[in-house]
Amino acid sequence: MLSMEVIFLCNLLQRNKKMNEEHFKKIISHAKEFGFIFPSSEIYDGLSATYDYGQNGVELKNNIKKYWWKSMVQMHENIVGIDAAIFMHPTTWKASGHVDAFNDPLIDNKDSKKRYRADVLIEDHIAKIESKIDKDITKARKRFGDSFDETTFTSTNPNVLRRKKEIQSINEKMESAFKKDDLEAIYQLIIDLGITCPISGSKNWTSVRQFNLMFGTELGSLAGESSKIYLRPETAQGIFVNYLNVQKTGRKKLPFGIAQIGKAFRNEIIARQFIFRMREFEQMEMQFFIPPGTQKKWYDHWKENRLKWHLALGIKEDSLRFHDHIKLAHYADAACDIEFKFPFGFKELEGIHSRTDFDLKQHEEFSKKKLRYFDPEKNESYIPYVIETSIGLDRMFLAIMSHSLNDEELKDGTKRTVLSLPPSLSPIKAAILPLVKKDGLSEKAKSILNELKFDFECSYDEKDSIGKRYRRNDALGTPFCITIDHDTLNDNAITVRERDSMNQYRIPINELSKHISEKTSMKSLF
Repeated sequence: MLSMEVIFLCNLLQRNKKMNEEHFKKIISHAKEFGFIFPSSEIYDGLSATYDYGQNGVELKNNIKKYWWKSMVQMHENIVGIDAAIFMHPTTWKASGHVDAFNDPLIDNKDSKKRYRADVLIEDHIAKIESKIDKDITKARKRFGDSFDETTFTSTNPNVLRRKKEIQSINEKMESAFKKDDLEAIYQLIIDLGITCPISGSKNWTSVRQFNLMFGTELGSLAGESSKIYLRPETAQGIFVNYLNVQKTGRKKLPFGIAQIGKAFRNEIIARQFIFRMREFEQMEMQFFIPPGTQKKWYDHWKENRLKWHLALGIKEDSLRFHDHIKLAHYADAACDIEFKFPFGFKELEGIHSRTDFDLKQHEEFSKKKLRYFDPEKNESYIPYVIETSIGLDRMFLAIMSHSLNDEELKDGTKRTVLSLPPSLSPIKAAILPLVKKDGLSEKAKSILNELKFDFECSYDEKDSIGKRYRRNDALGTPFCITIDHDTLNDNAITVRERDSMNQYRIPINELSKHISEKTSMKSLF
């Protein structure tokens, strides 16, 4: 017989799972309803794993990019930005290793006919074991109350120790298999762990196979005279092939970085739902060039720096974590992800890699051009090492939406849906609302709008009651609603209503621009 305590915990976990699923569905619905995200080509039933940003989504996306660019380029004297072309010489991808080694280990379930990444299946299995540890901790905390010591419990409890040992064993086997590129060993690990298909529930798997993710195309219009090129699968190589140009023209000394925001394309066979996994995506990344031997110091530096960047947006610390890579890329000597707690669990948000000197060394070999740095202090030339930070813009967009969308119960018993975006990222900074559509209030409101729109994204809304308009803008994430009433015509002041606190106060119209500027400035994030 199960104890009431265990039954309670099981029911609680089931409820939490259901709530998380419902929250994710709400995000998807909200994103479409309020003009953030639309399925691509929806009138033709859409296209798998491709999405369009709507009128409010594109503003939010641009503001995220602005925040990243300012924090990387504007706030660092030794980091500059470029914008490399999507089409690059095909030898670029030969040198980088993408033509021969840019693969995903995929496995098919024969019953569901669904295809999965083998490493993700194993990692999801590990996550289930970790959730059992969390259950043990929750159960113990409830039993012992204030006297509970989590550190002592996790280091002495037999169940926790057994599960930690199991996780360590799986990680070691997976790491060994990937290092040797042993697809049979990966398959055997999936079988030994008893991993089932999430859809069919069966263990009827095919062998693990490698699939190249490059998008190939033809440059040239005549058959037989065209040459094969690739849509870039990552933006990093555009930085590496321009390293020498930037270093010489900018007279840069190590350490220095090159940043860029750009589109990348991958032939994702198992693209995820919504905007989490896409075939066309935008990356915000920076390659930081450093002297050999200093990579550990700079790797730790950028781990700390990038975590602070996310926390500055108001994301809670327990919603972010570092996850060290078990399977290192062929170019890396260290790698980790900053993971965000999405409604469907912790998933990768940003990657930080110590890429060694692999990329520049490869491009030097294939191009026959010297890509070395002359160090005046050491009086020697060498190929710099590289620390990379790379964040998917679409994933960041989803993380911000997921973190910010909430239902609040108010003091009067009513509820409101509020998108509590950081004001500096909000698509619309202020909504201009005449109290009624007569008595000259609309004309006054439009004159205020015309003054503000040079500096801020503003909206104008005169439909429905003022309360409904407030709620509409709360759901849109607008930080300020500006109400023009009959008193405005006499005292030249307006009522400002804040989204988060719902406080209202009056200020003169001539102070409004300064007020909004102070409250929505990017400075608040630094």
